[in-house]
Amino acid sequence: MRLLRTPEDRFADLPDFDYPALYADVDNPVHGIVRVGYVEAGPPDGPVVLLLHGEPSWSFLYRKMLPLLADAGLRAIAPDLVGFGRSDKPADLTDHTYANHVEWMRAFAFDALDLRDVTLVGQDWGGLIGLRLVAENPGRFAGVVAANTGLPTGDHDMPAVWWAFHDAVQKAQVLDIARFVQSGCRTKLTDAERDAYDAPFPNEMYKAGPRAMPGLVPTSPDDPATEANRAAWENLTKLDLPFVCAFSDGDPITAGMRPILERRMPGAEGREHPTITGAGHFLQEDGANQLAAAVIDLVRSR
Repeated sequence: MRLLRTPEDRFADLPDFDYPALYADVDNPVHGIVRVGYVEAGPPDGPVVLLLHGEPSWSFLYRKMLPLLADAGLRAIAPDLVGFGRSDKPADLTDHTYANHVEWMRAFAFDALDLRDVTLVGQDWGGLIGLRLVAENPGRFAGVVAANTGLPTGDHDMPAVWWAFHDAVQKAQVLDIARFVQSGCRTKLTDAERDAYDAPFPNEMYKAGPRAMPGLVPTSPDDPATEANRAAWENLTKLDLPFVCAFSDGDPITAGMRPILERRMPGAEGREHPTITGAGHFLQEDGANQLAAAVIDLVRSR
């Protein structure tokens, strides 16, 4: 597997994101060693919150939430998915599979960091990957906050707006990462923030991850990931794990998943599921205070 590594100077002077860059090597018998970048905030002995981002962002997305979670006494850990942020970037599209991304994050969280009693916060692909981790490693988790995400099996069609995004990524000769992030926000990003979203990708060679991700979402019942996702649903719906849906009021891509998760997850029953108001798909940008409050409330209620 051919890996690219973004030069460190690309991450200089990031706005409101001066956390030390941390790294963990994850080993795989097929792919070898891959370096995962991450940041963390809060007391090292605090309750662990694992913040997983989605497509095409990176841990910078959580910069507004990290200090809020840390001030509440939580140990907030925000890794970069492989192919994103400071993490190594497999250069070939075929290296990016749903199964590989699940395994890379599993190895990061449990083999490298040995995290336990984890509260997952998963948004977009952070939920597609994170919910698989919960289903396949339930003993490691203490709760889930699902935020604008889901766990598709390909048995139901994706919304038209998602297909438009899928097609735009496939057709783009130059993938404008910052523009795609901005299109999912109601908040207007500053030039410095847009530059930060572009920072991990010096040129098109580095963008195999963002290019591959839309094509990895199961959209038909015979998708390679469908069987594993169906098994995950079966496991998740047997777990009485505290589960909160914190979806925004302005995301047409994932809105349909909220009532399904609330209905089918045993740990969601009887809980308050806040709506993050005034927020788009990237609710960490638009409603960080509200989402952080939902996470803190869940951790404290356990």
